[in-house]
Amino acid sequence: PLEFKDQKPYTERLKDAQERTGLQDAVQTGTGLLDGIPIALGVMDFNFMGGSMGSVVGEKITSLIEYATHEGLPVVLVCASGGARMQEGILSLMQMAKISAAFHVHQNCAKLLYISVLTSPTTGGVTASFAMLGDLIFAEPKALIGFAGRRVIEQTLQ
Repeated sequence: PLEFKDQKPYTERLKDAQERTGLQDAVQTGTGLLDGIPIALGVMDFNFMGGSMGSVVGEKITSLIEYATHEGLPVVLVCASGGARMQEGILSLMQMAKISAAFHVHQNCAKLLYISVLTSPTTGGVTASFAMLGDLIFAEPKALIGFAGRRVIEQTLQ
């Protein structure tokens, strides 16, 4: 955590989110079968700190992509995020490039498939990076997808 000012310490906010959701962070990753086809799967959860992308989320997604690339698996990533985790400052923003670079190797060097599934909301740094890099991109009907959410836009216009 950097010099971000919040109503409660970041460590306390993380602990609260972990207790409330039963998750360690905002993404779950693993492997499985989709109609009998082996895949690497990542699912972001907006209920954990708004699905924000911090260093743990970045590391888990990058590790998933690297594993999939090594094993020759397609990646399916279900995105749900308010964007980068402000409490981690530049460290959270670095995850955008880190994940995007891993997908570059996966898609362009290994020639493997990446399917991005956008749920509501998918905004901020996640949209500005890996959510829009899929070979196939699907979205929930009426999903809020964009760089900035409604609240950010309204505050900017005031």
